[in-house]
Amino acid sequence: MGGFFGAASAQDCVFDLFFGIDYHSHLGTKRGGMVVYGEDGFNRAIHNIENAPFRTKFDKDIQKMSGRMGIGCISDYEPQPLLVRSHHGTYAITTVSKINNMQELTKMLFEQGHSHFLEMSGGDINATEMIACLINQKDNLIKGIRYALESVEGSVSILLMNEKGIYAARDKFGRTPVVIGKKEDAFCISFENFAYRNLGYKDYKELKPGEIVVVTDKECRTLSAPGKDMKICTFLWVYYGYPASSYEGTSVEQMRYECGRRMAKRDHVNPDIVAGIPDSGTAHAIGYANESGIPFSRPFIKYTPTWPRSFMPTIQSQRDLIAKMKLLAVEELIHGKSLLLIDDSIVRGTQLRETTEFLYESGAKEVHIRPACPPLLYGCKYLNFSRSSSEMDLITRRVIDRLEGGVVTDEVLRQYTDPESPKYEQMVEEIRKELNFTSLRFNRLDDMLDSVGIEKRNLCTYCWNGKE
Repeated sequence: MGGFFGAASAQDCVFDLFFGIDYHSHLGTKRGGMVVYGEDGFNRAIHNIENAPFRTKFDKDIQKMSGRMGIGCISDYEPQPLLVRSHHGTYAITTVSKINNMQELTKMLFEQGHSHFLEMSGGDINATEMIACLINQKDNLIKGIRYALESVEGSVSILLMNEKGIYAARDKFGRTPVVIGKKEDAFCISFENFAYRNLGYKDYKELKPGEIVVVTDKECRTLSAPGKDMKICTFLWVYYGYPASSYEGTSVEQMRYECGRRMAKRDHVNPDIVAGIPDSGTAHAIGYANESGIPFSRPFIKYTPTWPRSFMPTIQSQRDLIAKMKLLAVEELIHGKSLLLIDDSIVRGTQLRETTEFLYESGAKEVHIRPACPPLLYGCKYLNFSRSSSEMDLITRRVIDRLEGGVVTDEVLRQYTDPESPKYEQMVEEIRKELNFTSLRFNRLDDMLDSVGIEKRNLCTYCWNGKE
């Protein structure tokens, strides 16, 4: 995914910038970057953070940096922020983006005389450089930013900094958040609103879809009015978001409690304990336990001081190994017990299968699995939830392909999204058997959306029902 943070202050902003970026570390694990603008111009640092946290890698850099404006990011893929020199002058830019029409945009730019791209990431064009190239097609920055937002198929939110201020733009459909904080003599821009509160900022405003603002130490001014349509990612509440965050006025932690509560109201099993897969399943499990009256417990503990996040490696076997090594069993809470476990989702299923086998080996009598979201049937087109090369990486699609003899149409897929249909029940049962669960029951889409508590038409549900 990735996240970003920016600060503009009447005083030196490096301290705020450093900790504001660090508070986004849960959103990415590959690159970190920050750039400040001061008396000596731009000063930038980018580091690989796969094997050490952001704070460790940038501790020495911030001792040498000073400036009253700065932007930075945590990224799962591209090194950024980038420094760009164009007819707009010199600026720094960072994005949270997924560009599905990269080839078409590249072809268009080459045909218009663009000569080359420099910032290649694993052989691919750096998405943030592409956004900069689109911005540079227009004769002023605001037109350029608006053009970039409109040109991208997928999603993009932008922070761009020059000597005049920091320009922030939220994705045209608001798929990712951009929020503004304010304190005396300073403004900040952030992906996560909790990231600035310990730094003394108060909530100022949340950008609307497609809105463009400029921020200085004195003001936050709207330069381009927002659009009317929003499709914010529902997974921000289910999985991505840090518990202390809120989006569109809805708390992540509170949504997860409500999600678990609604799951419990529809369930019929009576296990000995309810537990959440650390970390994002924990709040869902608390909500379930509170509603059902079944005790909440922690039969395994996540050891995090030295292990990176489990989705970080690109090789599946490495991801599974890290996930397994991080979980430590509390066998006294497992042996002879019937357990109900809530995870945020089931994607490939490999980690949950290994976790279940691990629990059986530790003496569990039963393992009931309750994912906090519906079955994932479609690969996300809008965020970097997964860069899988094929939707067949999803366990649901593999099972459906097997059940349908390899002939899977859009109409057939729609039947599998309906929790009342026989095909849905058959798919769930096949997944249960393949992953060796005692029972399996997914959360319903309507219950999950009701748990968010905002207008359903404003929530993206593509990965569950294929609807734009």
